[in-house]
Amino acid sequence: MKKSSKTDWKALESMTDEEIDHSDIPKLPSIFFKHAKKWHPQSKVKITVELDEDLLQWFKEENDDWESRMQTALRLYVETHKESRRIQDLTH
Repeated sequence: MKKSSKTDWKALESMTDEEIDHSDIPKLPSIFFKHAKKWHPQSKVKITVELDEDLLQWFKEENDDWESRMQTALRLYVETHKESRRIQDLTH
């Protein structure tokens, strides 16, 4: 069963920084914002993939939401390599 987002993205987009209540979260260092990227959930595609058993077991033991964690790990890998590829394309 997949959880759907209950976030009202349009309302959030229209809010100013001053309208957002930050009182329950610690202040982030400026370096965080230097590397932060805005991300919106995308539609998912159901596939079958073979993985090493130890990889799957690690994700399952790490968190109940292991599929999302695996998705995040893949997303970080892709984004990192996209940037590397972009830099390589610029230098060749």
